[in-house]
Amino acid sequence: MSNIETLKNALPAYAKDLKLNLSSIAADTTLTPQQTYGGLLAAAMASRSEAVIEAISAEAAAVLSREAFDAAKTAAAIMAMNNIYYRFVHLASEPEYGTLPARLRMNALANPGVDKVDFELWSLIVSAVNGCGLCIDSHEKVLRKAGVSTLQVQQAVRIAAVVHAVSVTLEAESFSAQLVAVAA
Repeated sequence: MSNIETLKNALPAYAKDLKLNLSSIAADTTLTPQQTYGGLLAAAMASRSEAVIEAISAEAAAVLSREAFDAAKTAAAIMAMNNIYYRFVHLASEPEYGTLPARLRMNALANPGVDKVDFELWSLIVSAVNGCGLCIDSHEKVLRKAGVSTLQVQQAVRIAAVVHAVSVTLEAESFSAQLVAVAA
């Protein structure tokens, strides 16, 4: 049984749609296997769910090169920082923040170790999970300029949505089970 199947089996019956969607995004051919599995890995890391990270990491390791595996994790790490910073810049009332240099190291963006389109897709996925509108807009524009179709961008965001929903559901179920055990 694959690690994604194990993850699906861990979902409760009420999350049947998530099970179906998880199968669908893993099997979809809109993106390359590297883009899909790197996206799954980046989304899992952004989700912060130990169970999801463990299952998807194992699955992705069987598909991705070491460089791609590390680049997907790099996208998650860099975007975790950038999404907070640029979400603040976007939401703050003071427009001067948008004129100031970020002064955050982002060297990985210049040389991510994989095709720039793949890294941008993974950065978009993490930005969608983290809800940074400024970063979503920026990465989507770069992708579209590079010739990535709207269907490919949509597929990347579907990965973000499904992995995040699986993570939230499993974490909520774990917490709920702990509460029931304490109450008993």
